[in-house]
Amino acid sequence: METLPALSVPGGGEQFAKLNAEVRREVRRSTLRALGRSVLTFVLTIVAVVVIWVGSLWVFGISPYVGKGPVEVFEFLFTVPAADENRERLFGQLAVTLGHATVGFAAGLVAALVVAVVFQLSKGVEHALMPLAMLLRSVPLVAMAPVIILIFGRDFASIAVIGGIVVFFPALVTIVFGLKSASPQMNDLVTVYGGTSWTRLHKIALPSSLPEFFAAVRISVPGAITGALLAEWLAVGGGIGGAVGGYVAQAQFSAVWTAVVLVTASALILYNLVQIVESVALARMGMADRA
Repeated sequence: METLPALSVPGGGEQFAKLNAEVRREVRRSTLRALGRSVLTFVLTIVAVVVIWVGSLWVFGISPYVGKGPVEVFEFLFTVPAADENRERLFGQLAVTLGHATVGFAAGLVAALVVAVVFQLSKGVEHALMPLAMLLRSVPLVAMAPVIILIFGRDFASIAVIGGIVVFFPALVTIVFGLKSASPQMNDLVTVYGGTSWTRLHKIALPSSLPEFFAAVRISVPGAITGALLAEWLAVGGGIGGAVGGYVAQAQFSAVWTAVVLVTASALILYNLVQIVESVALARMGMADRA
């Protein structure tokens, strides 16, 4: 049998290469724009926080003995005779608090992701447990803390539970919403081709929920730090959460303000780092409009 000659489009390869190069350039431009917006937002956030801080001290007429501004905090850390000791003490306590926050962050976010996946796979489980989760969320954590401490003791487990609870509920709601945002048409297509609930989950729902997952990570960062401070204050001690009460009792107001500044700065930096990673990742995936 005679074989037909292959058809070719003149200049087709060159046109494809040009199109591919243009797509890569557009992805780079989109990534740089997203990175620039995130960095600008970070800088403006820091400026706004400093302005609000200084303005509040001035508007409310807080005594310089009690209220400390950016200059006093800087001097406490870098220029007073005991600056070396102050830095070692405060940064050491901050490191402990961030370690505790990491535990709570990981515990809460992993638990939220697992439960959200279970809810996506089984609507019956979601309908049964979501109201219970919201009911538990309405109970103040300070009221639950004594029971948590009695069960888990004043140890690592209490840090994971208290920090995890603070992170878990907002992350769960956000991730569940993201999983439900998948295109119904895409889900129907997978079903028509014989796909199971698990196929729809990992082929459609999980990729489409990436913006919401990043949002859950962002809101979990300050939540994890708050949970760590609460766990230190109520249960395990140590860190900034365990030290601030002593600073207030001893009228060490410079140490109090410095501790608050360090925790706030850490939360802002980590939050904005996640936002930068999110903006760049979604821009490269063509999902920047949902960020």
